[in-house]
Amino acid sequence: MELEISPLNLPGIDHTQRPVVIAGPCSAETEEQVMTSATQLAAKGYRIFRAGVWKPRTKPGGFEGKGEEALPWMKRVHDELGMLTATEVATPAHIEAALNYGIDILWIGARTVANPFAMQEIADSLRGVDIPVLVKNPVNPDLELWIGGLQRINGAGIKRLAAIHRGFSSYDKRLYRNQPMWSLPIELRRRVPELPIFGDPSHIGGRRELIAPLCQQAMDLGFEGLIIESHCNPDKAWSDAAQQVTPDVLDFILSKLTIRSEMVSTDTLQTLRKQIDECDNELLELLARRMKVCRAIGQYKKENNMQIVQTLRYTEILDKRGAQGALSGMSQEFVRAVFEHIHEESVNQQIEIINKK
Repeated sequence: MELEISPLNLPGIDHTQRPVVIAGPCSAETEEQVMTSATQLAAKGYRIFRAGVWKPRTKPGGFEGKGEEALPWMKRVHDELGMLTATEVATPAHIEAALNYGIDILWIGARTVANPFAMQEIADSLRGVDIPVLVKNPVNPDLELWIGGLQRINGAGIKRLAAIHRGFSSYDKRLYRNQPMWSLPIELRRRVPELPIFGDPSHIGGRRELIAPLCQQAMDLGFEGLIIESHCNPDKAWSDAAQQVTPDVLDFILSKLTIRSEMVSTDTLQTLRKQIDECDNELLELLARRMKVCRAIGQYKKENNMQIVQTLRYTEILDKRGAQGALSGMSQEFVRAVFEHIHEESVNQQIEIINKK
């Protein structure tokens, strides 16, 4: 099933200029907080205001949003400041309430996208509605699940679709709250080139000091927009305080972005790309040679009744190649990951030889 995408066509927004910015606090906490944050953002020229009305939290006991009580505050933002409003929905009841209060843009959160049953219920409740819907990536790095969620919404007749890249859950919390895994939105762009993608640096980084570099990364990859948490008093926020910035700081961050053209292609660039192609061809030839040796090893192990995986040898390869990669200016983690995949295919080649009659 292919996606049928129409332009977002958000009123008053110049879609030819990147990035399209959706900004506002993580949560709608009080009417005063919503109006103060929105007023400060509007004064900076931002035209799309976001705030979580329903806040699904991983653990019970935290602030889970004001619910429908906050929707009149969002309507005030729209009516008095002329801003478009956006909020997260997770159930058909959320959608009905949001539409009743004139919410302009809906987004679907990562936890909901991971549940096909929930996504289908949401899609069914959107039939006959013409509203932009933004779909976050699921919590786990599953591109097919992300595309499947987009397909369900699209199948209900919603053509003004966009994706939000908010990163993927991981036990590794050394730097990011959610790992960017940039290869997934890049592959999504390759498969659905007409689909707008918004970067969510707040949820990827989890810390306000990471927002600026993550915004720049999203722009460098050609994302159309950014959705960023901005609060009038971030340190006092009722949820996700560490990843929110004031409207002043947000404006400073965005003013420093470099927006590069994706259409410029010079003779020099073409020459460099040709060199990349040549390197790729050489890599494939080397891998083919390596797999030929692996099949010979598999034959030897078969004849000598040896087990396939030699754990000490595997560990030695990963450690040695990772260190060599670091000396060559590459990330040790990257090189280890590459050789993990190479080893997996090597094992498969040996299994095929050993099981061959």
